[in-house]
Amino acid sequence: MHRTRPQWRAAALLSLVGRRAYWRTVGQPEGIVSEQDTDHQFVHRSTIPTMHFQASLPRLPIPKLEDTINRYLAAQKPLLNDEQYRHTEKLAREFENGMGMVLHRDLLEHDRNSKHTSYISGPWYDMYLSARDPVVFNYNPFIALNPDPKPEYNCQVVRATNLVVSSLKFLNSLKNDFLRPDIYYVNPKWGQNKIFRHFLRILPPSVSWYGAYMVNAYPLDMSQYRSLFNSTRIPNLNKDTLFTSEFARHLLVMRNGHFYVFEVLDPFGNILHPSEIQAHLTQIIYDADRLPAFELSYLTTEDRNTWATVRQLLVQKGNEENLKKIDSAVFCLCLDDASPQDEIELSHCMLHGYGFNRWFDKSFSLIITSNGAAGVNFEHSWGDGVAVLRFVNEVYRDSTEHPAALPDSSPALFVTSCDKLEFKMNHAITSAISAARTKFEEKRKTIVFRTFRYNKFGRQFVVSQKMSPDAVFQLACQMSAYRQYGKFVPSYEACSTAAFKHGRTETIRPTSLYTKKCANALIDERGKYSMEEMRNMIDECSKYHRRLQLEATLGQGFDRHLFALKYLIQVKGGSMPDFYNDPAYKNINHIIISTSTLSTPAVNYGGFGPVVPDGFGVGYNVFDTWIGSNMTSYLEEDLEEFLRCLEYSLNDIFDVLEGRALTQY
Repeated sequence: MHRTRPQWRAAALLSLVGRRAYWRTVGQPEGIVSEQDTDHQFVHRSTIPTMHFQASLPRLPIPKLEDTINRYLAAQKPLLNDEQYRHTEKLAREFENGMGMVLHRDLLEHDRNSKHTSYISGPWYDMYLSARDPVVFNYNPFIALNPDPKPEYNCQVVRATNLVVSSLKFLNSLKNDFLRPDIYYVNPKWGQNKIFRHFLRILPPSVSWYGAYMVNAYPLDMSQYRSLFNSTRIPNLNKDTLFTSEFARHLLVMRNGHFYVFEVLDPFGNILHPSEIQAHLTQIIYDADRLPAFELSYLTTEDRNTWATVRQLLVQKGNEENLKKIDSAVFCLCLDDASPQDEIELSHCMLHGYGFNRWFDKSFSLIITSNGAAGVNFEHSWGDGVAVLRFVNEVYRDSTEHPAALPDSSPALFVTSCDKLEFKMNHAITSAISAARTKFEEKRKTIVFRTFRYNKFGRQFVVSQKMSPDAVFQLACQMSAYRQYGKFVPSYEACSTAAFKHGRTETIRPTSLYTKKCANALIDERGKYSMEEMRNMIDECSKYHRRLQLEATLGQGFDRHLFALKYLIQVKGGSMPDFYNDPAYKNINHIIISTSTLSTPAVNYGGFGPVVPDGFGVGYNVFDTWIGSNMTSYLEEDLEEFLRCLEYSLNDIFDVLEGRALTQY
């Protein structure tokens, strides 16, 4: 492997003032472990082992085929006219009573023979890994963290050091089974009950889930956490693979398109002293003061087959060891030479940046800007938002409550070597990089972000009306699309099925006959209905949406079931039934409004690209007193109009719930 070491300048290496004694001595041989307060190596020590419930988690149920078809038709009805619906219903019933019945039986048989996993896990991995579109813009979402509440800790190097140390503490907690299991408590008091936690701990893993269930507590699947660290998506022709290293101890740091690695854990799992980490990061920033001649990381923005072909050229040219260093790194830290000034600039930075300072294939990249803003961009095939959000919450809390580096901390005077990775290239490789850069820049310039804030009401008001805050926002989106396009459009809300072993997600379909009726009443038939009638319509939308949420959470949606049946056909190589070739089926999966919500003290907001060229990516949160959203689109004027319509729609809902006459637009 060809690599060079940056020449650290002594002038930049300050004294050890601020070095904390509870980390191992700087420069101490790896074979010698000093006595230490091991609590500074973990985010916490759980009474209940991390994976204690995995063996007894319930399995993801396969819905009855009849129920799936009925739910599918219910979702189709508001999108189709009577003639279209009759045609779609005919194809659906034929499928239900013919080929669908055979496929469903095969799926049940396969599921009975695969009790170690869920029926959707394998097909879902294949779906992601077989997709040939670039992961950036199309699949990788981002989460932007709130600033450190202490402004002086938002210096780039200080914050990066604290977040890296806290991330490593999270990793150590996970590896040593000290990380608290994910458990949803209907009554949170049980989560604080020490006697109950000890009771769960002594239960055998084969029955531990049932012990939690006794008090209406629901442990969640944590299998995805195994791919959070030391993992990368490797491009291959036609289908990628996921790689995870069991033993790598080094961190990958990117700055201005340059790659650096240094070990952050010793063989015993002890974390490198914060002053050493700070020294490495300081010197990396100093060393990488300009872009390389060819920014290799642009290749991770390419379509997957192109990237797979070029990666083989890199290997043939003698870069295999360098690529292994990248693939096996604990995670990727991106130190950006940019200072976003508002939420829109920060969203662009976190979703895609300028391309040259990201390795989009890493399981996750921790991004720190020059002005200390922080966020995570993660590759989506290995897992969903549940694991990443838990990681973000723990790391934010630990880094702000127990910072390893202080604003006046000084980097270590003497540090071990930090390797700068240099790549051998030829004309074919550099030409591919240039082509990838051009395509990325064209795409980057077309995506539009807009932020939305509605201050008239939030969660507290909607709950006081005995309605669902999520349902109200989804209704507003449906009304907005109808206002804008004069029709109802396919919509998507993500819902986790982590309550089941190897569960992934299920789809909530917010477009319903209830939202259609309500939108018609508030827009087309404005003034026709009494205030009580309109309020009842909103309430019906809320109740139905809650029902859809519950069904999806319990694995009783229709999307994943139909996807798995279609996957069986593709695996067997059979002809596709007319049901799947129905234009209505293709239309309902052309998602115009793709939504996802998250709520946590650690997160400022999140975002993702639209899933179709003419759609919107809607990340949102209903806060206590206001509603916030971060939206993306490739159609700027359409997005602007959608936001105007969204405000009108929320105003209408607010007026009805307050009992005021509707404003005339």
